[in-house]
Amino acid sequence: MIRSILVAATGDPTDAATFAAALAVARKFGAHLDVLHVRADPINAGVAMATGAGSGAITAGLIEQLEADVREREARAKDGFDRFCAASGLTMPGASAGQANAPSAEFHVETGREPDWVAVYGRTSDLVVAARLPDGDGGPTLEAVLLETGRPLLIPGPAAMPEAIARVAIAWKPTAQAARAVALAMPFLGRATEIVIATVEESADERDEIDRLARYLGRHGLHSTVARMRPGPDGPAATLLSAIVGRADLLVMGGYGHSRMREWVFGGFTQHVLAAAPLPVLMAH
Repeated sequence: MIRSILVAATGDPTDAATFAAALAVARKFGAHLDVLHVRADPINAGVAMATGAGSGAITAGLIEQLEADVREREARAKDGFDRFCAASGLTMPGASAGQANAPSAEFHVETGREPDWVAVYGRTSDLVVAARLPDGDGGPTLEAVLLETGRPLLIPGPAAMPEAIARVAIAWKPTAQAARAVALAMPFLGRATEIVIATVEESADERDEIDRLARYLGRHGLHSTVARMRPGPDGPAATLLSAIVGRADLLVMGGYGHSRMREWVFGGFTQHVLAAAPLPVLMAH
């Protein structure tokens, strides 16, 4: 059951889609939204900028400008939250109006590094909702959610979150990450009317494991179909996406990559999906 959702509010234009995706889930489960904005520390930011520039000098003017930027970003995040709550009819915790199971929302502000604070709040949430970077990159905040919270991460797509998440696709690989993603996605899978297990280039052993996954879902009363594919000329990620676009409202997948530290979570396959997926992605590591 999903009752507590953490939502990352950056003050960027992506916040509107992030809030809307979180609310779409909250309405299905009667969940509470903890909307978190993390203010950058102007002193730490100034040190990083000065060190990066090679001068090592931090001027009062630089700190003042950074402080003004931080305040402006926080104001944008809070204003976006307030307008969204007003338009959506969201109530604050403890409000007497509204239905008992109606979604509610609360705005939080912390100062420091966003990845650190999102991880802290995320560990006591059922689901974390955060936007991918404009270039489709995962970025340090999404990595922190996957590596440090043990919670599923919902990354909204470029289009609005559908009112009903009726069709769910599982990008299956025989890994612990994919298995954990399926387990954490059960609240969504349990409400789906169509589940497709999509896999690219599996061996005979992997084929048996896919069949076992279908039987596992069946024991939970969930009917699924299997789509087996060979990688096309644009690679396995493009092959998988082309097969599920228009066929699913949500993609469930593990976050995994190559052995290099930066690609440990967001490897080539995962990175391609994040950059190109036109639908929401639910990930776990």
